[in-house]
Amino acid sequence: MKKNSIKTVVAIGIGAALFFVLGRFVSIPSGIPNTNITLQYAILGLLSAMFGPVAGGLIGFIGHTLIDLSWGGSPWWSWVLASALVGVVSGLFSKKMGINEGNFGKKEIITFVVATVVAHAASWLVVAPVLDILIYAEPVNKVFAQGAMAALVNSVTTIVVGVLLALAYTKTIAKSGSLDKE
Repeated sequence: MKKNSIKTVVAIGIGAALFFVLGRFVSIPSGIPNTNITLQYAILGLLSAMFGPVAGGLIGFIGHTLIDLSWGGSPWWSWVLASALVGVVSGLFSKKMGINEGNFGKKEIITFVVATVVAHAASWLVVAPVLDILIYAEPVNKVFAQGAMAALVNSVTTIVVGVLLALAYTKTIAKSGSLDKE
């Protein structure tokens, strides 16, 4: 158990750092204010599938907080919490994906896609806009437009890049019973 907890803590640190770098420095404006097309959610999806909901939630929370702080202001808590929720929800599906066992076939890919869509829909179509309205008194039309764009682009990038990363990762894992005794 101790070995796994150390691995998880390291994964949280590396994941949060990657989330920050990709979210802060590798982004394309979407055309909707303060909403970009980025790759950090693909990393979050993969690491949540590998390490579970607690790690996923912490990676999303820490990574998004660092991005917001790096812009010189305070964190936009509604979106920080939404990023954490993406990690938690994605991580809740982790046992059904079998990534750490080297299994990532059609059934696991479908599970990854479903987890991704559910996580981003809940986070960006419900949590972020509702909290934007309640905490920051943001205009309803603006926050739901931002949420819809975020749900769409984050789902697409997570599915495309996340599946490719998961496939590449699982190819590096020796499946049990695959080694022969000489």
